Amino acid sequence: MEITTKELREKYLSYFKGKNHAIIQSASLIPDNDPTVLFTTAGMHPLVPYLLGQKHPQGNRLADVQKCVRTGDIDDVGDATHCTFFEMLGNWSLGDYFKKESISFSYEFLTEVLKIPSEKIAVTVFKGDEDCERDEYSANCWIEKGIKKDNVFYLPKENNWWGPAGITGPCGPDTEIFYIRNQEKCCDECSPACNCGRYVEIWNNVFMEFFKNEDKTYSPLKQKNVDTGMGLERTVAMLNGYESVYDIDVFKPIIDFIKSQSSFTDENEGVKAMRIIADHIRTATFMLGDEKGVTPGNVDQGYILRRLIRRAVRFSRVINMDFANLSKIAEMYIDEYSAYYPELKENHDKIINELNLEIDRFTKTLTQGLKEFEKLLYYIKDKRISGKAAFKLYDTYGFPIEMTQELAKDNGVVVDIEGFEKAFKEHQAISHAGAEQKFKGGLADNSVISSRLHTATHLLNATLKVVLNDNNIQQKGSNITSERLRFDFNFPRPLTKEELQEVEDRINEIIKEDVPVVCKEMPIEEARALGAIGVFANKYGEVVKTYTIGKYSMEMCGGPHANSTGELGKFKIIKEQSSSSGIRRIKAVITGCDNFKE
Repeated sequence: MEITTKELREKYLSYFKGKNHAIIQSASLIPDNDPTVLFTTAGMHPLVPYLLGQKHPQGNRLADVQKCVRTGDIDDVGDATHCTFFEMLGNWSLGDYFKKESISFSYEFLTEVLKIPSEKIAVTVFKGDEDCERDEYSANCWIEKGIKKDNVFYLPKENNWWGPAGITGPCGPDTEIFYIRNQEKCCDECSPACNCGRYVEIWNNVFMEFFKNEDKTYSPLKQKNVDTGMGLERTVAMLNGYESVYDIDVFKPIIDFIKSQSSFTDENEGVKAMRIIADHIRTATFMLGDEKGVTPGNVDQGYILRRLIRRAVRFSRVINMDFANLSKIAEMYIDEYSAYYPELKENHDKIINELNLEIDRFTKTLTQGLKEFEKLLYYIKDKRISGKAAFKLYDTYGFPIEMTQELAKDNGVVVDIEGFEKAFKEHQAISHAGAEQKFKGGLADNSVISSRLHTATHLLNATLKVVLNDNNIQQKGSNITSERLRFDFNFPRPLTKEELQEVEDRINEIIKEDVPVVCKEMPIEEARALGAIGVFANKYGEVVKTYTIGKYSMEMCGGPHANSTGELGKFKIIKEQSSSSGIRRIKAVITGCDNFKE
């Protein structure tokens, strides 16, 4: 009997609810205060403060289905397994149970709920090195539950160690769980470390027991945690015996629709193009429909979104499909996922309008690029397009190199691919150098300065409402490094110099008052009744933390925060600009707070 994504979601959450786990809502795709990544790439991202010791309002056993985006494999999308957007099933222990219980839960869920025979399960554990001993304990737990000794493998840190996500942070050995497919071993040493396809990873249990320091040493964590992750789409595909993740229930109607609206002669290229379109439009739908309001742009999340939409347009052209069908595909995804992610239905019009706008923009860009290509054909010699010229088409007009090659072939010329790759790598090197500066800090940077900057965003949020006389102003995004804060909010115009100065002055007056920052836990309805704001309150659960700063601010938030406003020193706005349509962005710093005790 086949299992659907909906059924696996429900089985997973029901099982862990029965094991006294509080079910929490998926966080936004845009991480709060994490300068190391553009998107939420795992279920643990929103929980970092709690993994480091803060108390979670809903307890120390949690489970959820987190929407995630990973963009490192964009160029691999089109094969049988890669997706940019995916759903991650996860359960956590925040200083409660550890290895034995975690392994027991996983084994029971797989064998008793999903009915997977124990002989079809293989596991890997940490081999051990100078930083951490061999994980015989986990291996023995698996064997005691019923996993064959021959199906327990010891692998090194590159295979069985998680984290930290940033330069520093929580980390530790993990045990990964694999489904054994019906194919022979590729060799005598065949193991889950192989890429032969015999072993399919379905679950990863991370045992966070260390903190990696800046000097690359490891210190034991006071609070030992368990963080697990199971890829929903991949697991459904494996349980149903599918060769491709694109055969599962959420993708099949999309692929069938694309096929009905297209035509192609090369079967392999056609399948690849259909998968890319299905994946990229799903990811774009979730980005556009996210509660934090991502729109196409030239930097950060907006750039990735733009790239995904334009690649979908590019591959629609490959299979001769009308671009108008892309918004129809988005509609299908909204219908499919809205029951679990209501923000998609709430942002329906925005999703479709922004998608169509970007398709129109790229269509015009394509027209300009084609004209540029025609000029290029006139001037080239030896029927060869230089790598530099091909990169200009890519960088300026958004032409993927495959499109340039396709057009070149149609016109009897070739493209200097090596030259293009050289120009592309030089461009990447410059971008990465900038990113390293931009993303200094780390996912687990709950330092004193970051806590103070976080507190400053609360004051900024409250003060903007007063100065601009607009109570409808809401946080649309926040990013904090150890050097500055960035705060996005809805407002239709640039702020004047006078308004910015008044915001600064009011915040600095509150800092001078040295107002205590008081944290209380309470039922969410009580927090709302008291006037606590929280843009994403539906994500917080039944019990929330509220941070009150005198008469000035009361917000539902996860922290971390300063103890009082006096710790902030002096607040200074360094830039105000547009982030996207109807969204303004303020960057600010705090100075002169070094004399306060850490």
